[in-house]
Amino acid sequence: MSNPLDIEFENMNGEMTTLRMLADPSSEHWIVVNVASACGFTKQYTDLQAASIQSNVTVIGFPCNQFGGQEPGTHQEICDFTASTYNVTFPLMAKIDVKGEHQHALFHELSQSTGADGHSGDIRWNFEKFLVKKDGSVTRFSSRDLPSDML
Repeated sequence: MSNPLDIEFENMNGEMTTLRMLADPSSEHWIVVNVASACGFTKQYTDLQAASIQSNVTVIGFPCNQFGGQEPGTHQEICDFTASTYNVTFPLMAKIDVKGEHQHALFHELSQSTGADGHSGDIRWNFEKFLVKKDGSVTRFSSRDLPSDML
């Protein structure tokens, strides 16, 4: 397993970056989450935002439209919605596939981890979360798990 902190992906401006590059040098934990604006779990943006302002924590959202078409918006619409509704200031990346034939390499790597419920493999739904530590170790959390329970 390679270190997920160093796998490249596109930000909303189409520029390549990594989890490590998005974090403050003092970050020790990254919360990586596939997000959607029209999901029953969308209210977790509030908890994700609260986690993002903790010291040593970086939260990064990856919009995904693979689950019930619940993230149909453009990059600008997603950013406008999350900022105006949930005051989100943590970075949201370009929309990606988190499972299936076109699954992004980052989520392929993250999906290898096993959650407390014993699940590994494909992402099951929006707001599945991964806690990545500085050493690259990954802990998986379900959509129902709150960000406040992760740290």
